[in-house]
Amino acid sequence: MDFLAENNNCGQTILRLVARGNAIIAELLRLSDFIPPVFKLENKNDQPKYGDIISDFSYFKETDFFEERIDSRPELQDLDEELRENNIEILTRFYLAFESIHKYVTDLNRFVDDLDEGVYIQQTLETVLLNSDGKQLMCEALYLYGVMLLIVDMRIDGIVRERLLVSYHRYSAARSAGESNVDDVCKLLRSTGYSSAPSARRPLNYPEEYFGRLPINSTYVNMAIGRLRSDDIYNQISAYPLPEHRSTALASQAAMLYIVLYFAPAMLHTQQAKMREIVDKYFPDNWVISIYMGITVNLVEAWEPYKAAKTALNNVLEAAAVKELSVRHARSMQQLLPIMQQCLQEGALTEVVVLDRIPKLMNTIRNCNVVLRWLMLHTHALQPSAESNKKCRQLRDQVRL
Repeated sequence: MDFLAENNNCGQTILRLVARGNAIIAELLRLSDFIPPVFKLENKNDQPKYGDIISDFSYFKETDFFEERIDSRPELQDLDEELRENNIEILTRFYLAFESIHKYVTDLNRFVDDLDEGVYIQQTLETVLLNSDGKQLMCEALYLYGVMLLIVDMRIDGIVRERLLVSYHRYSAARSAGESNVDDVCKLLRSTGYSSAPSARRPLNYPEEYFGRLPINSTYVNMAIGRLRSDDIYNQISAYPLPEHRSTALASQAAMLYIVLYFAPAMLHTQQAKMREIVDKYFPDNWVISIYMGITVNLVEAWEPYKAAKTALNNVLEAAAVKELSVRHARSMQQLLPIMQQCLQEGALTEVVVLDRIPKLMNTIRNCNVVLRWLMLHTHALQPSAESNKKCRQLRDQVRL
């Protein structure tokens, strides 16, 4: 039976879960652009005005004191009611998005448990990961959960998340009281200490501690990493026949592997042989990767705290190798530009010409995409955290030269 057939309950369950994961990420990205400014308390007028009615998770330690302070002052009661009326809809939407992350990972864990317990006839974790569609979906499901957590932390500051959750809890007491997982949502999404501010330092053991707040089945994590390490799960190698295009062919898989490795941080820290294998296969000629919809990561900075990962990456980032890569891509661009200009002249690409020269045109387009992708990623402005890393700046400047 086809794994994705409508009557295959196992395949349909994981397919719906992955579709839900993408929808959750889209909603998080949308909402992150509509955070009510008052909850950021960045305006010096907002701090004295709303400081007594907007709180982070310290509210839960002194709830009675906080509420009594508001009840004892009529002006605070009026302001509190005004804040509730103006923001209850957006607060509810934020809470539902946060809750959906918790529900997603809970359902993912339940699906893996069901596979272990034989709920799906003739299907186990091993058989699903042997199926071409199954291994794609199982790897994507774990990857999407990691992306959700990173996007929440990158786009909605931890202290702001806590204020949004506390305000929702206060203004929707009846709804909150009836939901047993409100506490779990707060535990999962409490502040990590991460900040996107240029001067901020990366918190210790971040993001692996954040990823570990709600444990994932370790066998599932290790088997997903195994599939991503060894297989071409999207069958992209055949579309990129040249050896120097290998890392581009496997770019989507490499991004997934980068995220999923944070669920097994011991590999990043101590397993040098495995990390060398991963770097040699996926990152031999690239150190800036796109992990989701234009969100980029510089591996030099991201893997700095992990001994095994850092050592493996340093092996391929020798000055001579980086220079050779830069020269090769610059030369390729110079060769491709006149070819593309010729192709783009009006009347050059007629239907007959295209049909006669399909292989040659496809090779040209492929080469252009590979070169342009590499140059855009490796000359792009660095993230604030990477900008403060000397080696990141040196590599970027070396490529630009």
